[in-house]
Amino acid sequence: MWTAIGQAFSMVFEPYTLMVMVAAAFYGLFVGAVPGLTATMATALLVPVTFFMPPIPAIAAMVTATAMAIFSGDIPGCLLRIPGTPASAAYTDEAFAMTKKGQAEMALGAGLVFSAVGGFFGTVVLILAAPALADFALNFSSFEYFWLVLLGLTCAVFITTNQPLKGVVTLLLGLMVACVGLGNPAGFPRFTFGNAELTGGIGMIAMMIGMFAISEIIRFVVDTSPPAELVVEKVGSVMSGQWALAKKYPKQILRGSVLGTAVGALPGAGADIAAWMAYAMSKKFSKEPEKFGTGHVEGIVESGSANNSALAGAWIPALVFGIPGDSITAIVIGVLYMKNMNPGPALFTTNPQNIYAVFLLFIIANIIMIPLGILCIKVAKRILLVPREVLMPLILLFCVVGTFAINNSMFEVGIMLVAGILAYILEANKFPIAPAILGVVLGGMLEENFITSMIKSNGDLTAFLARPIALGLAGVCLLVWTWPLMAKLLFKPSRPQTA
Repeated sequence: MWTAIGQAFSMVFEPYTLMVMVAAAFYGLFVGAVPGLTATMATALLVPVTFFMPPIPAIAAMVTATAMAIFSGDIPGCLLRIPGTPASAAYTDEAFAMTKKGQAEMALGAGLVFSAVGGFFGTVVLILAAPALADFALNFSSFEYFWLVLLGLTCAVFITTNQPLKGVVTLLLGLMVACVGLGNPAGFPRFTFGNAELTGGIGMIAMMIGMFAISEIIRFVVDTSPPAELVVEKVGSVMSGQWALAKKYPKQILRGSVLGTAVGALPGAGADIAAWMAYAMSKKFSKEPEKFGTGHVEGIVESGSANNSALAGAWIPALVFGIPGDSITAIVIGVLYMKNMNPGPALFTTNPQNIYAVFLLFIIANIIMIPLGILCIKVAKRILLVPREVLMPLILLFCVVGTFAINNSMFEVGIMLVAGILAYILEANKFPIAPAILGVVLGGMLEENFITSMIKSNGDLTAFLARPIALGLAGVCLLVWTWPLMAKLLFKPSRPQTA
């Protein structure tokens, strides 16, 4: 083990990896601070760049950029009332209300400090939980993996939307895309329509870039709302008063960090859902709930802890089972496969140095978040004044060039553009995108484990329930499927008696 840890330190602390982390940090801070550019978009745009990097620097770029983008999304939310990323939307009104009261420094400082604290908490859980889960996962066969993938797809539908039927529609769309090509147990070309380009399937990376970057560009093009104006000329010291907040709200910090890590580990959830849940919980258990919405820092403390802890939490199922916790780790899984770091229990046993390196990357990213975050806040006004009319065409150009460079194929560029248009149409009609992404990533795994299990059992479906772990996972799936109906029956409001 110590040899592997030593190798991890040598891989992480080499000049090239550190340089990549610093560059990715500035990139993530910039993307997060510009309204409309999300952390997921930042990750998708990094994929073509990481194609030319060794594995550890590539992962370093992903981890650092996303952690920074999640924090810096607080900046436009606080100063413009426009969240930079969806993870900041939960407490944007609260932060903007503090800014109008002359407390922008405290709001931004709380977002920065407690994002780092939550990130550290999530990292500790990742370090402790992932190896233990990997040991447990060594007992899994195709039967257990089938139910686990099915549970992940189910959670993606029920967690990411309050309209599960729309989630089912986008999930089925993603599963349909996963069926295209020769990548199936029979090796039979499906849905290729005689097109040789489709025999290899629809490129996941091209699709991701389209759904998360091109869709944002289209959204900007059709947006007719006037640009927001800054309400502060200068932001002062953001660190003053943060220690007092930490002493005043220790329960909120811990509660937000625990909730964020747990929600992040659920397939399809992610930092934005964690932040909304943490803000709602903070208000529910607060001693001063009437102050929420008027510029009260308590909700920012708890939600800020939750959104960054969710990032590390999402890596737990991604590394151990290959099941992404959110759309960011869905993209990362594609990069891991591209770098021959296939997720799963074997990754922890065959190449433990790579796992220790990932742990170190999370620790370093959360350490450098504080000084670089302070610097970003200081220059926030200049970042926010960058004209998006110039920025968006550059992003479109980078998307096209980057997607073409992956396989030198214009067909992939076409896939990217079609995926972007489709994602925009879906989101404009309130259809969630996360289930579609999970369907694309997990569709092949679901089919492969189902066919393998059927071959093992000679077509006996009862074999899917014959093993204790498989039976337990099947029970959890059944509970999730029937819970809405059970909740209506169990918590049916009593009718008032009539005289």
